[in-house]
Amino acid sequence: MMETLIDALPYFDKGYDEAGVREAAHAMVEEETKRYKPTKNYLQTLPLPDASVFETAIMKNEFERLEARQPMELLSMKRYDLPVPPSGSKNDVGAWEECVKNSQAQLMHQEVRMENLQLMMEHGCNAWKSYNEVLDKVRELAQKDYQTIKQKIQEINWQRKNLHTQAGEKLHDLEGKWVNLIGKNYEIEEAIANLEREISMKEAARGQN
Repeated sequence: MMETLIDALPYFDKGYDEAGVREAAHAMVEEETKRYKPTKNYLQTLPLPDASVFETAIMKNEFERLEARQPMELLSMKRYDLPVPPSGSKNDVGAWEECVKNSQAQLMHQEVRMENLQLMMEHGCNAWKSYNEVLDKVRELAQKDYQTIKQKIQEINWQRKNLHTQAGEKLHDLEGKWVNLIGKNYEIEEAIANLEREISMKEAARGQN
């Protein structure tokens, strides 16, 4: 398992608002961006995405129509027409029978549509209510998951804050001890230098005698 080197304690460190800190940070970012290559388009080394894999046959046909600048095909209403036999078949019984069958099919289609509308008027409200209830349950589950994740994030942030605070206090204590030891070392060195000077003076005095 790799160890992570922590070089900052955001919850404990202070001094970010001091004069010159923000400018120094911006200068470091600018220096980093100057060394970053490429500077303009960092995606130019990557291949272009192939969007055609998501295109259906209908989408491809529509893109081809747009590229050819052709007008959109209008909705055909021929299936709802009730044409009569052509002028050359006015006396053809078979042609008239085909027209009658077409009229019967159109009539049946309209009757089915009316039945569907009546069913929707009778049961559509209840169906939408049931669907809305399902959506409410899905929303409640999603809301619970959101609150759970939000609570976990809050707990992680509190843990990080506690760890940063403890580490910062320990570092502060160690820094104080280090400063104290440095001071004692300086005092010892100064005392040694004084003793050495005193010894040198006494040896010089003996030499004169």
